[in-house]
Amino acid sequence: MKMKNNNKLEILFEDEHLIAVNKTADMLTIPDRYNAKIPNLQNILTTKYDEIFTIHRLDKGTSGVVLFAKDAETHKAMNALFQEQEIEKIYDAVTDGYFSEEPIEIDIPLMTDPNKKGRTIPSARGKASLTKAKLVKQYKHCALLKCMLVSGRPHQLRVHMSAIGTPLLVDSFYGKRTEFFVSEFKKRFKLKKRTEELPLISRQTMHASSLKFNHPVSGDEVLIEAPYPKDFRALINVLDNHDNDD
Repeated sequence: MKMKNNNKLEILFEDEHLIAVNKTADMLTIPDRYNAKIPNLQNILTTKYDEIFTIHRLDKGTSGVVLFAKDAETHKAMNALFQEQEIEKIYDAVTDGYFSEEPIEIDIPLMTDPNKKGRTIPSARGKASLTKAKLVKQYKHCALLKCMLVSGRPHQLRVHMSAIGTPLLVDSFYGKRTEFFVSEFKKRFKLKKRTEELPLISRQTMHASSLKFNHPVSGDEVLIEAPYPKDFRALINVLDNHDNDD
C-alpha cells in the first residue's frame, strides 16, 4: 500500500525491518559530501525513525525504488543479498536511436575514471558488470527498454547503454542531450507568442521501476514497484503520440 508521510515521501513498502521509498529525480539518496543540509532521503527518514540504514542508492537524477533498513541486522542481510546478486533490479529507460529487437546481455567491465571525478568508464581492468536489456517499444528516434542490472556498479546502466551506441535519450554525462524538448519530435509544434519552450524532461531518462527479493527475516518474496513520476510519464506519452509521425 502506498502512503504519504509528513515529509511528502511516497512510501512503497514498509514493515518493522524495511522501508522503500519512490525517490524523486531532484532528491539525493544520502547526504551530500560537502553540504549535509541539502535534502536527502536518509536524513528525512532518520527524523521519523530511531535508526535508518542505507542499503543502496540511486543517482540524484534517477527516480524510483530505494530501499532502507530499520536495524543493523536487516541492513547486513540485505547487503549480502545485493552482493550475492539475489535481488532483481529492474529499470525502465528511454535510449537514443534503434535498439535490438532481441533481448541482449551487456557484459562490459567497468571502472572509475582515473582522469575525471565521478565518471565510470568501460575497461578491461574494471569489475565484471552485467546488464540484461529488452525492447519494450521502438519509436522512430528512440526506444523504451526494460533493463535488469545483475551487478550494481556506479552509473552502470548509463555507461553500458552509451558503450553500445544507444545512450540514454537524456544524459548530460554519457549521452547527447542535457534535456528533451517536445519540438524535437512533434511536427507542427507551435509556441504562443512571447513564450519560451520549456524542456519536457531535464534529467537522465531512467527510472528504477522495481525490486524483487526474498525478505531476509520472513523469507517471503517481496516485490516493490514504483510508478512513473510525472516527467517520465509525460515523456512516454509524447513519444507514444508523436514520435511515430511520418
